Amino acid sequence: MTSEVVALLTDDGETAWPPTTGQAVTSPLTSAARRLPFFYGWLVVGVVFVTMGVGVNARTAFSLLFPPILDEFGWERGVTAGAFSFGFIVSGALSPLLGRLMDWRGPRVVMELGVTAMAAGLALATLVQRPWQLYATLGVLVGSGSVCLGFTGQALFLPNWFVRRRGLAMSIAFAGVGVGSILLLPWLQGVIAHTGWRGACWAMSLLVLVLLAPLNLLLRRRPEELGLAPDGDCAASSGAARRKLTVLDPAWAAIDWTLGRALRTRRFWWIALGYFCGLFIWYAVQVHQTKYLVEIGFGTREAAWALGFVSLAGIPGQIALGHLSDRIGREWVWTAGSAGFALCYLCLLLLPHWPRPLLLYAMVAAQGGLGYGLTSVLGAIPAEIFEGRHYGTIFGTLMLTAIFGGAVGPWLAGALHDATGSYAPAFSLAILCSLLSALAIWRAAPRKVRAVAGRAQDAA
Repeated sequence: MTSEVVALLTDDGETAWPPTTGQAVTSPLTSAARRLPFFYGWLVVGVVFVTMGVGVNARTAFSLLFPPILDEFGWERGVTAGAFSFGFIVSGALSPLLGRLMDWRGPRVVMELGVTAMAAGLALATLVQRPWQLYATLGVLVGSGSVCLGFTGQALFLPNWFVRRRGLAMSIAFAGVGVGSILLLPWLQGVIAHTGWRGACWAMSLLVLVLLAPLNLLLRRRPEELGLAPDGDCAASSGAARRKLTVLDPAWAAIDWTLGRALRTRRFWWIALGYFCGLFIWYAVQVHQTKYLVEIGFGTREAAWALGFVSLAGIPGQIALGHLSDRIGREWVWTAGSAGFALCYLCLLLLPHWPRPLLLYAMVAAQGGLGYGLTSVLGAIPAEIFEGRHYGTIFGTLMLTAIFGGAVGPWLAGALHDATGSYAPAFSLAILCSLLSALAIWRAAPRKVRAVAGRAQDAA
């Protein structure tokens, strides 16, 4: 006999799963989720969309705050910019701990901690008088908040809500970053112009706190906590049958994957290498692109336009590639993203010899439309290989290597330029890293563990 799927709320507000045999207590949210005319997972996607649109861009806003802070205090550029880099390193170091916290307490606790840290960091930044205070506020606190509210924190639980449409759901949710950059950053620049950088910090702090704190109370770790099945399947037995169909390596999928077990597999280290190279190529161009375009003869307005339209092109690119990954596989989409960055760097290398707008447009389209598609499968790849109770801890550790790659990329590109007087060696190295990243994900081979929906249907 199949027992009714129910959710029991524990004293700390998180859902106990599985429920105690014989009990059938349903929370108000469980009842509301079942009565919705659509799958509750899409509401979760909406919450993540808004959270990332605000949370990620609140950290990106450092680039807007940077000039007026320099003008006021007169600190060295390296010292001032170091606050952002330091926060990036801190966020990387926290990733494994974040995964453990997600496994233990769930997304509401993680997100509310992120909201608190980010709002506090932005508010306290208005009191800054010394460089170390900038590092503590816009560096450590905002950086810590961003790792909770950004790609790492959301990818720790969002894959649980979808199986057949996992790539599409995650790509829509992560597209919030691009939409947020288009809406928030120009608004914030206007606030800086009218009230100064301190007024902008207060405005962002209040937005983060007032909008994101209540919104993220709607999150749950997995659909089963609300008596639902992934993808909104009506019958638990039907959903289980679909999930069983996707498993191509039953022996691998049957393992209760812990971090220790994952670390002893080649697949873990192939993913780590792929993610390291992926963020290396992402941030190396993001940091140096504007300066490079100005140096080779483009105007500052054109260079700024190029950077902004990369994010704009990334919105449809992410969603389309995420949907495509559910049809043809994660490896193909990761390869498309890596190829996008390789084409982007190739265009940058050609621009000094053929400085035409068409080549600049091609660079923007390749980087945003294809390259940013990496995020649509960032959480899906390890989820399909190491799915289980400890996925959060495993993914958090993988993101440590990814964020390290994101920190090394801009630094090494700058160091190679300082040593050679040219960006050509750094951009050539980035093309090689693009190829290596794609190769690593093919070697990790999530397609051999679980088939995506399109491949599962073909097999059936």
